[in-house]
Amino acid sequence: MTKEEEQQKQPQVKPCLQQQKKMMSEMIEAPETDDGATLPDQDSALAAFRAMEEEIERRRSEIRERLQAQFTRVEEEAKRLHLIQSELDSVTDPMRKEVAAICKKVEIVNRDVKVLGIHCQKKEKEYRESAEAFDEKKKEKAQLLAKLAELVSESEKLRSSKLEELCNNI
Repeated sequence: MTKEEEQQKQPQVKPCLQQQKKMMSEMIEAPETDDGATLPDQDSALAAFRAMEEEIERRRSEIRERLQAQFTRVEEEAKRLHLIQSELDSVTDPMRKEVAAICKKVEIVNRDVKVLGIHCQKKEKEYRESAEAFDEKKKEKAQLLAKLAELVSESEKLRSSKLEELCNNI
């Protein structure tokens, strides 16, 4: 039973008690016409009143005991829940820290991978462009060497033909 229920019952008990006290005081104050007839009635009313008061007190004490027992049980459960919560916190806290640290490292590495990936793509593009330029220059060199060889060969022919001509003229 909760405190609210006890409080709800107590106001009901108090008016009853007050009514009974009022009735008893009225009986005592009432003008007595017959002393012999009212005395036993007063004794029985007084006994009934005392019995009711004892019953009310007994119920109050029972309710207090039940409430105290429930309150004690609630306090014990609260302590137990607090202990369980602290144990859970101690178990989950290190794991959360480790997970958070690893997640942070993964994010850092992921950023580095992205940056390096972009850098690598740029370098690959530069390499392809350099390789193409190298191949073009190599072809141009081969063409120039071929032309040089041709010119040297023509020059040799001309020199040899002029030499023969000079030799024939001498």
